[in-house]
Amino acid sequence: MDAWSWLLQGFATVFQPENLLLALIGCVLGMLVGVLPGFGPAAATSLLLPITFTLGPTAAIIVLAAIFYGSAYGGTITAVLLNVPGEASSVATTLDGYKMARQGRGGQALAIAAVGSFIGALVGLLGFVLAVPLSQFALAFGPPEFFALTIFGLALVAGLGGRSIVKALIAGAIGLVVGFVGIDYISGVPRYTFGMPELLDGINLIPVIMGLFGISELLVSIERRSKSPQPIKVSTIWPTKTDFRRSALPIARGSIIGFFMGLLPGSPGAATSFTSYVVERKLSKHPEQFGKGAIEGVAGPETANNSLSISGMIPLFTLGIPTSATMAIMMGAFTVNGLIPGPLLFEDHPDVAWAIIASMFVGNVILLILNLPLAKVWIAFLRIPYPMIFAFVLGFMVIGAYTIENSAFNIYVMLIAGLIGYGLRKIDVPLAPIALTIVLAPIMEQALRTSLTISRGDPSILVRNPLTTVLLLASLAAIALFAWRGIRDTRRQSASRRAAAATIDRAINHKEHAK
Repeated sequence: MDAWSWLLQGFATVFQPENLLLALIGCVLGMLVGVLPGFGPAAATSLLLPITFTLGPTAAIIVLAAIFYGSAYGGTITAVLLNVPGEASSVATTLDGYKMARQGRGGQALAIAAVGSFIGALVGLLGFVLAVPLSQFALAFGPPEFFALTIFGLALVAGLGGRSIVKALIAGAIGLVVGFVGIDYISGVPRYTFGMPELLDGINLIPVIMGLFGISELLVSIERRSKSPQPIKVSTIWPTKTDFRRSALPIARGSIIGFFMGLLPGSPGAATSFTSYVVERKLSKHPEQFGKGAIEGVAGPETANNSLSISGMIPLFTLGIPTSATMAIMMGAFTVNGLIPGPLLFEDHPDVAWAIIASMFVGNVILLILNLPLAKVWIAFLRIPYPMIFAFVLGFMVIGAYTIENSAFNIYVMLIAGLIGYGLRKIDVPLAPIALTIVLAPIMEQALRTSLTISRGDPSILVRNPLTTVLLLASLAAIALFAWRGIRDTRRQSASRRAAAATIDRAINHKEHAK
């Protein structure tokens, strides 16, 4: 039987009532996991891993997979409505999604995110059917290639600072310092831990992000409402034709970006969504609207995020390589049921593999059906008095920070990060580069030092491969482009101020001559 025949047989398995019910349960749990800040899919799948002993392998992995890609939908809700990213991959969505909510367009943001997520997932699933040849692309990436890729990601930081590249680089430097905290990868020596055992494993990304974006937004909102208490108004939920037109290309590009980055082992969702965001901002005819409620800033990252959540399973299924903590847990679910992920999975157990793939098609349809009607329910939260929202959100954030490692230390990290984020916002330093560099810093260091170990200290290993050379040159080009754009915008602003001053002087002189 060919792949399409096996896929049809997989659909027949999924549409059995018990499997369909499990897919629905997994999707709902995934959305709840995404809504709860800090309680990620890795924690949820690890808690539910024991069910694999009672359910069959197909049913168990259907539930775990649905939780994983369902959480990508749920994380959008708090990111848009409360500026609190439920997942690290939802950080990019806060940049424009929350601004849209404050403009009364939160419903459109959630609807576009749902549509884009569905399309991105479909692209990932279609690639899944052709997974075997495409997954070989991941094998071409060794340590030098990963280093060049992370350098390119860090180069994109300059595009997240608006007109001030200097402020973006300052924010990026802060993220690098935070990302380097912990035990040295090669020597095993603690760095920047100040003798605190809680820092030996590094600073957890989730409480930092919750603090930078969530706590700081709560503080800014309290300050804003104390000066001018204006409630958020909500207009229609269904996007306009203009919204769909402006979102079409970002959704298409986000699907492609998310799909190919999902093939790379260790590719983080936050870096993928930020990559999509920067690409859309660079290609937009109105880049000045980004950060102020541009629909493209929601459509692109959300599509890339969900495309990644599907394609990230391809290396596990076809090569036996888990690309994230959640994939490692799913690998455990395979093994406890006597299945070995990898090339032989499709030969020895094609009925299981294709039933799981078919369940992803069905699960994403379920999520789309759930998300669009439930958008009205989530929007209703905006009508709750703000002090109650503040207490509710802060309580969930504290619980989420604690449950990451069952440690109160993460609560302190979240609160400190919130105060720092609030201070940086007051001086107009962007927060997005901090999140991106925290994610990329350890990956970059590990790839660089592993490369130099392989080459016995010869740095030429970083440019021997044409792929690494292209990525490094693209990084230089990106920095140069952002620098030129910043200088151009600064000159235009100066010219506008001079023109305005000259106009005022002429008006004053005209009045004096008239007298």
